[in-house]
Amino acid sequence: MDFTEVVTTRRSVHEYADEPLDDETLETIFENAIQAPSSYNLQPWEFVVLREDETKAALREASYDQEHVTGAAASVIVLGNKDPEAHAETVADDMLEKGYLPNEEVRDGILENIAGMADLPEQERRVWTVRSTSLVAMALMHAAWDEGVATCPIGGFDPDAVLDAFDIDGEQYEPVMLMTMGIPAEDAGELQAEAKYRRPVDEVVHYEDFAPEHEAPAAPADD
Repeated sequence: MDFTEVVTTRRSVHEYADEPLDDETLETIFENAIQAPSSYNLQPWEFVVLREDETKAALREASYDQEHVTGAAASVIVLGNKDPEAHAETVADDMLEKGYLPNEEVRDGILENIAGMADLPEQERRVWTVRSTSLVAMALMHAAWDEGVATCPIGGFDPDAVLDAFDIDGEQYEPVMLMTMGIPAEDAGELQAEAKYRRPVDEVVHYEDFAPEHEAPAAPADD
């Protein structure tokens, strides 16, 4: 597909065919998805791919019994690493080697900045990793659909239950999103229906300042 077709025909699909996803297809999808940008190119994302009935059932239990978690060929836990320094040296060395940075002094300065980020309160580091990891999650949905694999992002889940069920260190990792993946069922309603309403560009895009065209009505004054 070309890019316009990918973004305009992608749907959040709940009904999947009884077909597995092989390693090669998943490898292609993730290889394309991880081209997504991230803060300082630190790529704070990790993915736990679940294809076995037992592991998908455990995830379903942690996501309020949503049926498509077990109905899909694969369910994915999208994690964000809350430690900005986890891959910092590798990333900085690569930027220096490829000429993105002029010298080692600048490289060292970037590493100092990243070390400062690592000292931020946990809530700020959570926001940081969610921002970057959300970018790769969207890229993952587009990369999958380009291979004919449907997805559905899931925000409704118990993060502590996910961490516990899969023995993930909650001090370091934030469960950002869950996602189901699979070949869509032939009669998947989401693919048969017309695209859902999208707010028009001239309503959501503001140039130079924020001046919503449709202001909320003022609350009546108290008598």
